[in-house]
Amino acid sequence: MSSVTDTEVGSWGERVERRVGRTREFVAETEPEALAVVGLSMGALLAAFAGFLLASPWAAVPFAAFLASTGYGWIRYQALTARAITFAMTTVTLVTLGLIVVFIFLEAIPAFRYESATVFGVSVPGLGMFTQTRWSPTSEPVRYSLLPMIHGTVMVTTIATLVAAPLGVAAALFIAEIAPPTVRELVKPGIEILAGIPSIVYGFIGFTIINPWASDEFALNGGSTYLFVGLVVGLMALPTVVSVAEDALTSVPDSMKDGSVALGATDWQSMTSITLPAAFSGVSAAVLLGVGRAIGETMAATVMLAGIQRIPEPITNVFYGYETLTSLIAANYGHANNVFESALFAAGVVLFVTVLCLSIASQYIEARMRRRLGGVE
Repeated sequence: MSSVTDTEVGSWGERVERRVGRTREFVAETEPEALAVVGLSMGALLAAFAGFLLASPWAAVPFAAFLASTGYGWIRYQALTARAITFAMTTVTLVTLGLIVVFIFLEAIPAFRYESATVFGVSVPGLGMFTQTRWSPTSEPVRYSLLPMIHGTVMVTTIATLVAAPLGVAAALFIAEIAPPTVRELVKPGIEILAGIPSIVYGFIGFTIINPWASDEFALNGGSTYLFVGLVVGLMALPTVVSVAEDALTSVPDSMKDGSVALGATDWQSMTSITLPAAFSGVSAAVLLGVGRAIGETMAATVMLAGIQRIPEPITNVFYGYETLTSLIAANYGHANNVFESALFAAGVVLFVTVLCLSIASQYIEARMRRRLGGVE
């Protein structure tokens, strides 16, 4: 017969005590008063949120009731109140995001209807925005083509990715695998500081220093080029790539690296053959997040580009810079109205869908990395 040690009895007793404690807490929190307090708090929050959406001057009344009931519940039934508040905040966040998405798509409908095109006898809303190249909201014929701005966004994003991806991965590899602890402790906060610099600062430097230099050296009118805008945006996306890629590289188990070194591989061979392949999913997610940052960049592109809606000739010419989707919205939202304003929302829809797809892809790749490192395929 197997004997039971004192340690096993003690651990079993601790588990029983924890379960009894949780049961008592559950019973206390399911008292009618606790449920009434939490219900009042959540109802008041819902009413305040509805009043805010309706722009009602009475929205402050249910919000004050929410604060009072939540404060009382936090004192008497803290655990239940905390769970209810976190659930409510999560719900409000998701509802707000959903309302923003619905609002953007609804506002873009007039522009999609205006730029409908017929394919095989079927009218396709918005097809004209992606099959023509003319943007002329104030002159006849009025057209709202997003193709020139999509081209500019692709050019800037491609150049920024070519800058941020290799430099970011190399910097992350240095910080995670090569740099001494002292250097790592100094470099890591510096990268985070770079990520916090406002984009308008980068754009102002590009406008006052890079654009005049490019104008003089390359004989360009105004100096606005996709090449240098992409370089600036790539430097802005660099901290994001470095930070996420470094986390992915440091998450690789040390046992895999030690085993490679024990078999006779050098440190560089271990990094290229073990660390990078094992963290490839996370590094790819870092690059995708950097690409998303480049696509959504507004101020640097707005102040450095010429603001002309056209496609350069030839189409691969990077020494001219006209417009991106974000700079189009930033430069025209103040005076746009009617279908013109709706066309700006249509540009926002294109940006939203693109960045959403990149975010989903990065989350999928990162989850795949976790499964691989955890031994689950």
